[in-house]
Formats: sequence, structure tokens, C-alpha cells
Amino acid sequence: MNPASTDTANGADHGFSAQVNRMFDTAAVHTDHPEGVLHQIRACDNIVRFEFPVKLDDGSIEVIRAYRAEHSHHKKPTKGGIRYALNVNVDEVMALASLMSYKCAIVDVPFGGAKGGVCIDARNYSVHELERITRRYTFELIRKNFIGAGVDVPAPDYGTGPREMAWIMDTYNQMTDDDLNGLACVTGKPVGQGGVRGRTEATGRGVYYGIREACAFKKDMKALGLDTGTAGKSVVVQGIGNVGYHAARILQDEGDATIVGIAEIEGAIYDPSGLDIHDVVAHREETGSILDFPGATNLEDSSDALELECDILVPAALEGVITHENAPNVKAKIIAEAANGPVTTQADTILTEKGALVIPDVYLNAGGVTVSYFEWLRNLSHVRHGRMSRRFEERNAERILRAVDELTDQNFDEKLMEDLVERVGFGASEEDLVNSGLEDTMAFAYEEIRSEREKYGVDMRTAAFVSAINKIAKSYADMGIFP
Repeated sequence: MNPASTDTANGADHGFSAQVNRMFDTAAVHTDHPEGVLHQIRACDNIVRFEFPVKLDDGSIEVIRAYRAEHSHHKKPTKGGIRYALNVNVDEVMALASLMSYKCAIVDVPFGGAKGGVCIDARNYSVHELERITRRYTFELIRKNFIGAGVDVPAPDYGTGPREMAWIMDTYNQMTDDDLNGLACVTGKPVGQGGVRGRTEATGRGVYYGIREACAFKKDMKALGLDTGTAGKSVVVQGIGNVGYHAARILQDEGDATIVGIAEIEGAIYDPSGLDIHDVVAHREETGSILDFPGATNLEDSSDALELECDILVPAALEGVITHENAPNVKAKIIAEAANGPVTTQADTILTEKGALVIPDVYLNAGGVTVSYFEWLRNLSHVRHGRMSRRFEERNAERILRAVDELTDQNFDEKLMEDLVERVGFGASEEDLVNSGLEDTMAFAYEEIRSEREKYGVDMRTAAFVSAINKIAKSYADMGIFP
């Protein structure tokens, strides 16, 4: 029996989960794992749906619906964000949890996948109301044993951020006896509450690293009619929330790419000569909209930006924005999936047949969970990354520079020596180490995926799933079946 035949048995023969499962099945045929193992990998281990009352500021009572799914326990704890959105449902939560399992496996982060959701529009609630909702949601997770440093570790997602993660941590610490490792019950916290430097921009920075790796292979770029490197490439970004903004900023500032189009909920703007992302964000903060940005052309329909002329398209909003209807009109040669599931399976086929390179979300937006892993390690070790080695590294670099001075008889004057020490003789800060670890993770994972693509003659998404399936299957094989 093909694993796809179990869709109905699992309660979903269509929707987001079915799309993820079809991607899984397409990749599974390139592996030789037993059918039962493939079914085990695909299955969502645990899911809980619950409702709870919250008293609003006006004294009224509202009943809130919420979810938490733990897809795979091949590694513990499970890991995944919590999103606040009105359209959250069981299918979406299960799909996103499964993607987290595969994502963690692809980038060798030792977590199983999870996902949570609360069915609210956060913009409709006061800060005090959001705090009560978040704390009650956390209480329910504690009661059901769906949170803990070694159990299930939430993180920010759409509609949530460091503030909500701090509330979750505090509620957990108030309600449990996990005094030593309580900080590690959630990631994405403010730095002063156990967060790690570099986490805020991690997903966007990971998107940049992934795009940069893709653009480094001459053979692949030649097939697209492009030169190697990100410099000079035209980019359209859909969504300038946390992920889209940082991806665009780093592509522009560090990758020397040219941002030609930006789309947001209120519409889109286009300027083939280039848009400065910092100026656009400042304009939006001042006017409440990206529209009417000086020198740019307005596009009333935000989705029109997906069809603009560009080298790289970065959909960084919600899922399902590129479908079989608009995929034929997408002109970008590289589609970099910064969001979760922005390209449907039908659209993916159309884009691949057109010769476009789709860098899949299951790899490309793994920067967030990678740096969340670094934060989790920091919380468990109770030591800031770099704290024990930074001064030693600084002094060691200075000793090396002075030794070079003596051995080469250059007789550097003291001012020049001080300048050299300042430029190269410094120890890595926590943010330096986090970014370095993220860069290495994204580069190594891309090479693994590309190797699978070359081996099987498949697209990058299928190759990514093959890599994930093989790693998770090996974990199950090593553990065996209980009892």
C-alpha cells in the first residue's frame, strides 16, 4: 500500500496536511525504507485541541480555541512555534508540525516537530488581554504535559514574539518545580530573560544564507541564465514582517542584491532601479503604508508583486500564495520560500517545469529553529555563548600579531599594531557565534540537499524530503520499536 492511501484514514484527504504528505510520498519512492517506517514518520504522534474562557477588559467572557500538535518523537523534545491567527485549524497545525520534524532533520537539529495555534487576531486585543490569553494557553499546555525543556519547547510564530515567549516562561516557572531548566521551556525570549542574541533576525538571516548558497553553484546559475553570487540580482519580497524584512535587509546590505519590489497587505510597490528597504520601512512607519513611496509605482493588488520581473522572488508571508492559477505568470528564476508552504504542490510542478529553481521552505526558513536550538543549549548550560573564551581569543590573536611583527622584522609602530589588534584581534561575541553556527548549518544542509538532487535527478524540495526521511528513519532504526 502506498503511504498516500492513508490520507483519509488520518482524517485528511485534502488541505495543507495532504499537500505535505504528497511531498513526502514523492520523496519516499527514492528511499528503500520499510512501508511501516514510512507510515511512522508521517504520522502525527499527539494533537490536542482545547477551549478556555478569558475575561476581557470590559468584563465580558470570551471562549478561545487553541491547539498543540507534536508530530514526531524520534528526537526529544519536540519543537515548534505558536501562532495567533483566526484561521488556525487542526489540519494546519498538523501540517506545520510535520514540516518542523522534517526541517529539524534537514539541518541536523535534534528536535522532533511540533506546532501550536490560538484562534485569535492579536490586533483585536489589548496587551493585558493578550497576556491573559497567553498565560491561560500555557497553563493548559502544562496540565496536558505539552510543554517542558525535555518535552515540548514552543517558539514565536505568526502573531507572537519575544513578549509572549516571556509570558510563557514566567507562567511555566510559576506553575512547575522545574527550577533549574525552566528557562529552556520556550525559545525566542527577550535577551534579558534567557534569549540568545541574533534570534530575532535568525530566520531572515537563514533565508539569506540559503539563497547565497544556491547562487554559489556555477552550474545551477548557468542553467538559469544568471551569474553566480547575490550581488546585482533583482529581488521581490512579499511580506516585510520579521522574516521578510530581515531577509531583504541582509540581501541588500550584505549580499549587494537590489530590492525592486515589496508587497504587504495594503498593496505593493515596484521600482526597477531599486528600493532601499530601510527607507521603505521608515515610510511605512510614518504613513502606515508602503504605498506612495517616492519614486515607486503602486500596485493595488498585493499579489501582483508575485508576477513582477525579477531574478529572485521571496514569498515571506503565509502559505498558498503561489497557486496553479498564478504560477504560469511568475517570472522569477529563483523562488525562495521564506514562508511556510507559500507554493502549492500544483504550482510547484508548474514552476519546476518552467525551469525555475525553487528553494524549499522546509530548508530555507530553518534559521529560526536552528538559532532556537542555540538558545535552548544556552539555557540548559546556563552560560552565554562565548563568555568563557572571548577574552582568551582576543589575547591570543594579539600574541599572534606581535609574534608576526617580531618574526618578519616589520617593526610595526604601536599605533599600527593597535589598529591591527582592533580589526582582527577580537574574540567572538555571542551574536558572532550564533551567526557563524547558523551560516555553517545552512551551508552544510544545502550541500547535502543538492547532493541528493544530483543523485536522484529530482527537484530541490524532493531532495530535501529524501534527506529528512533518511535521517528520521535512521533514528527509528537505531531506537527500535517499543515494546
